Amino acid sequence: MNAPIIGPRVAARIALAFLLTVLIVTFLDAQAPAPAPAGRGGQAPAGQGRGRGPQQSPASQKPPQTVTAQTYPAELVQRGQTLFAANCGFCHGRDAMGGETGPDLTRSALVAEDVRGDKIIPLVHTGRVDKGMPPSNLPDADLAAIVAFIHDTKVKAESLEGNRRTVDPSDLQTGNAQAGQQYFNGAGGCAKCHSATGDLAGLATRLQGLQLFQRMLYPGGRGRGGASRATPVATIKLPSGETITGKVAYQDEFNIAITDASGYYRSWPTSTVKATVENPLDAHIAQLAKYTNDDLHNVLAYLQTLK
Repeated sequence: MNAPIIGPRVAARIALAFLLTVLIVTFLDAQAPAPAPAGRGGQAPAGQGRGRGPQQSPASQKPPQTVTAQTYPAELVQRGQTLFAANCGFCHGRDAMGGETGPDLTRSALVAEDVRGDKIIPLVHTGRVDKGMPPSNLPDADLAAIVAFIHDTKVKAESLEGNRRTVDPSDLQTGNAQAGQQYFNGAGGCAKCHSATGDLAGLATRLQGLQLFQRMLYPGGRGRGGASRATPVATIKLPSGETITGKVAYQDEFNIAITDASGYYRSWPTSTVKATVENPLDAHIAQLAKYTNDDLHNVLAYLQTLK
């Protein structure tokens, strides 16, 4: 059988392709980092990953120093603390030191370079949608108070020895349990949904200290110790007048779906029904803006008695 004949053009292309392959492989080999020295068993030394140096915990790194020192009236800082907790706390934490989705603002280079809101306020107005931060239309007066709180918190963070973000147990033991019970049953409205002898019975035997405090503030899973997010319940009123209630399975601008008491998935266009949705966590979200520091510690002290 005769071998196929390769024309000069085809042979030239094959040779060129081979040459390019050799050049690419040689280039990649030259760019590859030198292997890290092996530890015992041929593995990289502890604290090192492949091709990386030792990893440092963010908490071990000193926050960036404030470029321009600033002071603010105590009443403005206090007002900013309340506004920050209500509008920013769910992402950045009530103390601005970081939450589940938002960074620690006391370690932000932008905050360190900010002068009385000249960088923070424009950022809040425009947001960072790509990072999950929506734009805000808060009044400038409110934003000025929030800026005061952020800078005041940063100054305190810079003075922390060892740059640790810890909570001393004694900080959580300053409340008055009797005052907390009164708030729970009265002004706080907690007793409308919760009962010391019902769903909260034995709470303090399951959760203590900071874990209990986090559950109190963020029962829907914010922070460690949080419960699984509660499922909203919807009541659907049909054009016929019939009402159907069930757990919300899906909801957007155009459709709503529930899982009814029998376990059936049912959906409707929102334009054809009247839907009333009740989220058990709405009251907790609203309460964050109402708590005073005393309220927080008093309610916590009361919850610690539920054993």
